[in-house]
Amino acid sequence: MANTLSGQVAVITGGSRGIGAAIGKAYAAEGALTVLCARSQDALARTSAGIAASGAPTPDLFAADLATAEGCQALFAHVQARHGRCDILVNCAGATQAGDFLKQSDEIWADGFALKFFAAVRLSRLFWPMLKAAEGRIVNIDGGMARTPNPANLIGSSVNAAMAAFGKGLAGLGIRDGVNVNTIHPGRTETDRNADLLRQQAAAEGRSIEEVAAETARKAGVRRLGQPEDIAALALFLVSPAASHIQGAAIGVDGGSTKGLY
Repeated sequence: MANTLSGQVAVITGGSRGIGAAIGKAYAAEGALTVLCARSQDALARTSAGIAASGAPTPDLFAADLATAEGCQALFAHVQARHGRCDILVNCAGATQAGDFLKQSDEIWADGFALKFFAAVRLSRLFWPMLKAAEGRIVNIDGGMARTPNPANLIGSSVNAAMAAFGKGLAGLGIRDGVNVNTIHPGRTETDRNADLLRQQAAAEGRSIEEVAAETARKAGVRRLGQPEDIAALALFLVSPAASHIQGAAIGVDGGSTKGLY
């Protein structure tokens, strides 16, 4: 442990599993006091136990539904009361439903935006004064569909594009206030979430999960699927002093599956 983040408070949403949990582990290994937030207290406890067992600082856990304004406010109030500061905010919560566009209701679309997009907006606004005081960092975990929309997942494609625009615009305020804001676009990554997407897409297209998974890998043209630790490595770099001049960037961690220039 190099303790490069010692003394810093890092708030990580979606911190109970997958990419969020991997980022929490990476930050804690560098000495950060991590505040992990997700809906499930049990899942958070399992992740926390794994981090504590490694010898890193035991995370602070907060269970809340960040798809609601009340949940976001409760998380902020918890951090304010217990820690009084926030040096790093990682917006990683969010799940959208793949499926047949013609069969997806307004409610499903609203739910997709509520957790991933509006939670990031609300939490960035709430924590901004603390981040400004600390000259801190925001890292948004978005997705490759922001650049390459998927007709079998138009909700995810639209939410990701909105997140990308929000992060780029917020970075402009960050220049003024001394807060670095950057976005990571993971490609297909081996998480529970990826497995859910494969099941939803297979059902929407009337094919087997194995067929969809094989086609996804073939179209991506990559050597392997990503691991949560691949994204966590970049998330750690982006909050380090070495990345202080990286502002408003949107960086793909996808093994080269995004073929366009941007």
